[in-house]
Amino acid sequence: MKRALKTFCTITGVLLITVLAGCSDANSVMDNNNAISDHNWSYVNRIKFDCKINDESAAYNLYLNLRVTDNYKYSNLFVLIYETSPDKKVKITRYEVKLAGRDGEWFGKGSGNLYSYQVPFKTNVKFPAKGNYHFEIEQNMRDNPLHEVSDVGLRVEKAK
Repeated sequence: MKRALKTFCTITGVLLITVLAGCSDANSVMDNNNAISDHNWSYVNRIKFDCKINDESAAYNLYLNLRVTDNYKYSNLFVLIYETSPDKKVKITRYEVKLAGRDGEWFGKGSGNLYSYQVPFKTNVKFPAKGNYHFEIEQNMRDNPLHEVSDVGLRVEKAK
C-alpha cells in the first residue's frame, strides 16, 4: 500500500511539473502587472519594473498592459515611459493608447466591468547592452488622479 501511494505521488508530481512547465511562455522575459490603489492613478504613482536583458543581439517586443473599468470616461490614455539603461541613460517617450472607438465600444477584452489591453509600444528593438533595464510608467492625462484605471503592467518578450 505504501509503495502504491509513493508511486502515485511521484507520477502525480511529475505530471504536475510537466503541465506547469508547458504553460510558461518561452519568449517572455517578463510580464508583470501592478494594481492601482482604489483605481485612482496619480502622477506621482509611477509604476516601476526592472528587466534583466541577457542577450543584446536578440530583438525584443515591449508591451504596455492596462486594465480599466467600464466607468473610465475617456477613449484613450496617455502615458510617459521612462527607460533607464544599465549605463544610467534615461529615455522618456510619450505614448497614446486607444481604448475605445468613436462609437464608444471598447477595443479591449472584457471580463465583467474590466477591459484588458496589451499594446505594443516598441517592436523588434535591440537593447544596446546586457544588464538591468529600469522602466517607469506614469499616467500623462489632465486628470490627477486618473480614475478607473485598475492595473498597469509591462511585458518584454523576445521577438519571433
